[in-house]
Amino acid sequence: MIGYTAMASTLSDGVHIAGTLARAGMLRPSRPDRALRALSGLIRWGPGLASGYLGAAARYPDEPAIIDELGTLTFAQVEARSNAIARGLAGYGVGAGDSVSILCRNHRWFVEASLACAKLGANAIYLNTSFAGPQVSDVMAREASKAIVYDAEFSAAVAPATATQPGFVAWTDAEHPSAGATTLQQLLDTRSADPLPPPAQPGRTVILTSGTTGSPKGANRPAPSSLQPVAALLSAIPLRSRESTLIAAPLFHSWGFAHMIFGAGLASTLILHRRFDPEQTLKAIAEHRPSALIVVPVMLQRMLELPPETIAAYDTSSLRVIGASGSALPGPLAQRVMDAFGDTLYNLYGSTEVAWATVASPEDLRAAPGTAGRPPRGTVVRIVGPDSQPVPAGETGRIFVGNELLFEGYTGGGDKARIGSLMATGDVGHFDPEGRLFIDGRDDDMIVSGGENVFPAEVEDLLAGVPGVAEVAVVGVPDGEFGQRLRAYVVLAAGAELTEEGLKADVRSGLARYKVPREIVFVDALPRNATGKILKRDLDRA
Repeated sequence: MIGYTAMASTLSDGVHIAGTLARAGMLRPSRPDRALRALSGLIRWGPGLASGYLGAAARYPDEPAIIDELGTLTFAQVEARSNAIARGLAGYGVGAGDSVSILCRNHRWFVEASLACAKLGANAIYLNTSFAGPQVSDVMAREASKAIVYDAEFSAAVAPATATQPGFVAWTDAEHPSAGATTLQQLLDTRSADPLPPPAQPGRTVILTSGTTGSPKGANRPAPSSLQPVAALLSAIPLRSRESTLIAAPLFHSWGFAHMIFGAGLASTLILHRRFDPEQTLKAIAEHRPSALIVVPVMLQRMLELPPETIAAYDTSSLRVIGASGSALPGPLAQRVMDAFGDTLYNLYGSTEVAWATVASPEDLRAAPGTAGRPPRGTVVRIVGPDSQPVPAGETGRIFVGNELLFEGYTGGGDKARIGSLMATGDVGHFDPEGRLFIDGRDDDMIVSGGENVFPAEVEDLLAGVPGVAEVAVVGVPDGEFGQRLRAYVVLAAGAELTEEGLKADVRSGLARYKVPREIVFVDALPRNATGKILKRDLDRA
């Protein structure tokens, strides 16, 4: 019986994967010789970036693969260019199992450097573009990087590292010249573009945690062993093959990186800009007509801060998917986004360590603003209490997740809490009666005020829905009488005039009295990291 059940489950998974990939257009017919080369690449290289671009180059060689500020590259060009870059890196001693740090913004060289590492079986270490020099050096030392690929604007930050190991400049321009350093363009111009054989073992990807509560850690993630993760995401978010995706989220962040990987498998055209600008993003949508826009929530906030007539001046009707992840998406913001751009918003909840846990569809976000959604196929989400046992719907507990993409531990040592095959996200939350997940806060973020437990997220969501409030963050601060008291930091929308007492009254009308902040501080902006997460530890300096 066990054997039969396992076989039936495997068959069911196979049918689901095939059906999902077919609906996404990944199995569409093509010339037999091209289809055979694509299939051969998948078999030889396994699922991942290398096989994705090899297959896309075989089936759609002359179609656009990347559009950035330098122009357009076809799939055949990206495949050939990355071969030459890989050979160039190998000439400097980079091989299978070695680590290469990448400190780049969103552009062609980021994709091609990542692809070159994959072809060599090298581990790619993605550095945050907001890192200062000491952080760059610390991470590179911890990860034992053998080389670094960086944009010329970061030359000062990488100088200590490039004094002792090879460094290769990716993006360079008049404002930031290469200053005599070896460039990826030089590797490209001087090396053969002939295909490389697959490495004995695939390289790993190391995505750094956001570091909102401490130093960033390297999350060690192996290459996927099957197409199940691809099918899981495509079953929840309707991305389609051979369409265009504008990735505004940083590629070094797990959300942007995931869509670079999915873009390869879908043979999508990636539209990239080095820096996010809200109006430039709208202009790019109108010009290039992408079907998907990939963002972190603060980018949506910035877009909606544009004057209504500016937003209306650009045709965004091509968008079928606005994919948001990376930080909390307040319910009021989700409603405003869909009112402005249509019911195309999908919110993914996850973490660097667990990849994804749930996805909220437009229907979910309309019916239950603020929800993180439901687990996609192949993912298990469990809410557990102090005894590590599941709690009933509606009751708050720690969130544990199980799927094929759980990381394998931090590269510097350490792990997340685990219960069997499930891993903690570091958050607490609850399910509603319909099976939708809500995030109540970090598991170390609970504020105990006068003996009552308060999670900042519910106060933040209420205040975010007050007309005239642009952004809000709530923290606990020491209090001699109550142990802790709530303090809210509020950014007002342009032209809004709100008072501390008025906002307290708004909270009092919707929540229990002990959840009303004792203080409300008006600030010009909230401190954020490069991926848009609020740095609550820096709020006193806001």
